[in-house]
Amino acid sequence: MSAERGGGGGGRDEGLARLRRDGRIVIVGASLAGLRAAETLREQGFTGSLTLIGDEPEPPYDRPPLSKQVLLGTVDADRTTLPRRRPIGARWRLGTAATGLDLAARRVRLAGGDEVPYDRLLIATGVRARPWPHPAEADLDGVFTLRTGRDAARLRRRLAAGPRRVLVIGGGFMGSEIASACRELGLPVTVVERGPAPLVGALGGVIGQVAAELQRAHGVDLRCSVMVTGLEGDAAGRLRRAHLSDGTALEVDLAVVALGAVRNTEWLAGSGLGAGPRGVACDAGCRAFDVRGLVTDDVFVAGDVARTPHPLFGYQFLSLEHWGNAVAQAEVAAHNMVSPGPDRRPHLWVPAFWSAQFGVNIKSVGVPTMGEELLIAQGSLAERSFTGVYGYQGRVIAAVTFDQTNWLDFYRWQIETAAPFPPVCRTVDRRPDGLRPVPADFPDPSLPTHGPTVTLSGYSPTDRRIVFTPARA
Repeated sequence: MSAERGGGGGGRDEGLARLRRDGRIVIVGASLAGLRAAETLREQGFTGSLTLIGDEPEPPYDRPPLSKQVLLGTVDADRTTLPRRRPIGARWRLGTAATGLDLAARRVRLAGGDEVPYDRLLIATGVRARPWPHPAEADLDGVFTLRTGRDAARLRRRLAAGPRRVLVIGGGFMGSEIASACRELGLPVTVVERGPAPLVGALGGVIGQVAAELQRAHGVDLRCSVMVTGLEGDAAGRLRRAHLSDGTALEVDLAVVALGAVRNTEWLAGSGLGAGPRGVACDAGCRAFDVRGLVTDDVFVAGDVARTPHPLFGYQFLSLEHWGNAVAQAEVAAHNMVSPGPDRRPHLWVPAFWSAQFGVNIKSVGVPTMGEELLIAQGSLAERSFTGVYGYQGRVIAAVTFDQTNWLDFYRWQIETAAPFPPVCRTVDRRPDGLRPVPADFPDPSLPTHGPTVTLSGYSPTDRRIVFTPARA
């Protein structure tokens, strides 16, 4: 029931009207982006069949509290269910993973052998926690990842039992928030980060050093430029020891693996879509690219799994692990799925991110990882209350604040208007350490660190190489 089929504009309009009235829309990914897309479809007047498919058995829930309030015990994991903005009248297929996609037949294959037909498909499968790479060690009692509500509930129970020492493997935002929760609970915690400082992959070395001082000031045993080379268990399969690349060993009975995320795209292998480890490539209107670089009109993408070009950032494809981006992109995708071409909208949300750790509220806008230089425009690094502005090729590209959120809207506007860097505005709270820009000091991208929440993945819509074989005459 493609709305685009038909000989002329009247046929397309009639097809779109049928789609909105009687069409079949399938959303793969029953989390934040999937739920908000479903609500938007109904708000847009879609009255047809709506199916949501999710591999977790629980209804959509909010993930940010899992590494904060849930670990602290102030909120139960089962109380994080997302509020519904309106009834959506959907068929829910929860606890059932999608295993394949047939673009030609317009069918989603499910575990167990079922197939679900669609007229429009939204891929919102998000990401999962990157596991510890050695399966036998990952299976030790006491080794955790944190992504799902069940993960958070299990980890909370173990933290409440009072482990001797917690090991956090990775000093990105997730690892840092887990370490913060451990210290708030009074637990000894060691953070091992292979980069020179926590948050260095996301915010650069200058801000990373502030984050390192913050952790140590709160009693974290922070080990940087070191890797965990092995986890050792006892005869009963319980974690007892971690071995580090500097030759030392730590006695630990609980380890949380915070090595970043893996995008859930394996189920799309062989589908013909431009999907790979970096996500599913789509245009600014959220339409998925196929492996030839052509956009599809019946498959859309939203949320953490999407790779989207953005004109403010050189039309590079961005992969964003941001709560706000998932909502905004889902709403744009849903609108475009049931709208004619002239009425479709681009997804041009400026990346924004926040984290609460060690009593500090950290927020950012833009793409800090593009920054070449950093200016402390307000406040002071020494006081850990400041606004840092990133510059790229003479323009403002991002900003980060530590306990200074009142400046974010101003710098968002600076980013959107491609304002010059360094910023020309002078303010009364400019300190001596913010008089001139310094190198942002990001690590070599070929040596990954733990924690970027915005990933630039170049200009190509697909990770696959394609061989074109001309037809014989």
